[in-house]
Amino acid sequence: MKNLSSPPNEEDKILASLRPKEWKEYIGQENVKKNLKIIVQASLQRKEVCCEHILLYGQSGLGKTSLAYLIAKEMGSEIRVVSAPSLQRIGDLAAILTNLSQGDVLFVDEIHRLNKYCEEIIYPVLEDFKLNLVIGKGPMARTIDLDIPKFTFIGATTRMALLSSPLRNRFGATFQLEYYSQKDIEQIIQQSALFLKVKIDPKAIKILASCSRFTPRVANRLLKRARDFAQVEGTGEITEQIAKNTLEALKIDRLGLETGDRKILKTIIEKFNGGPVGIQALAAASLEEEDTILDIYEPYLMQLGFLKRTTRGRIITKSACQHLGCQK
Repeated sequence: MKNLSSPPNEEDKILASLRPKEWKEYIGQENVKKNLKIIVQASLQRKEVCCEHILLYGQSGLGKTSLAYLIAKEMGSEIRVVSAPSLQRIGDLAAILTNLSQGDVLFVDEIHRLNKYCEEIIYPVLEDFKLNLVIGKGPMARTIDLDIPKFTFIGATTRMALLSSPLRNRFGATFQLEYYSQKDIEQIIQQSALFLKVKIDPKAIKILASCSRFTPRVANRLLKRARDFAQVEGTGEITEQIAKNTLEALKIDRLGLETGDRKILKTIIEKFNGGPVGIQALAAASLEEEDTILDIYEPYLMQLGFLKRTTRGRIITKSACQHLGCQK
């Protein structure tokens, strides 16, 4: 399995070790798993070298990459991983496509950020496995057609609305990943603790799960930090107290709100009297990027019922004020 982006650091290697190696290790997203297993199994029964192109969308950290790895494993294929923002030139994309082998899986993360020229080039590739390139300029320009080995294309995005219709229509199957339940997150933490060979108290599992933003990636991150505290300040076991100390040190409250989340809520309350406020004004007042608010803070705050989006802008809810201990 090859990653065509930047070389993985130690944190990436740890995260990779926590990825499920088979379907039964992938907890949650039952409907998506069922459909993907049927797609893969049907392709194998028909003895096809690749399956339908697949688009996965949902918030960051919900398991899109893990699903891509599982699909490749079940197909008995190599997976090539690349981030769309790294494909700035047509030559970059052409180099990757021409180096694919028959049956490979090409996973493109954050596909909504794919360069528009690269996007247009990839249309015939996804439909007919033909790469059309223009060589030269002016009167000397000529077109060449290259046959690309049949492969499975898997795209992942956190911003489905930013994908163009022509690109969306090239995928044979599209699936949305939802936030996880408390029970699923607890199972994920327990499983990851086994992989990391760290002992964890059931009460600590519940504490970490309740602060994991319904997201496996956050749950695993908190587990690794709790493991550090258990090693340095405890006996190596993640106890209830170690879990609480970890969250306190990271300034994460009982609902998983971090410093940035609280800053966004307090900005709306203190500077805009609870709203409504537009995204540009909110970004300027909180000194945060608009994309950061849209992709990281806002989805979880809306999931908790702390923030509402209206035609006039964002509005703070009564429950958010109660949680922060302020008046609306």
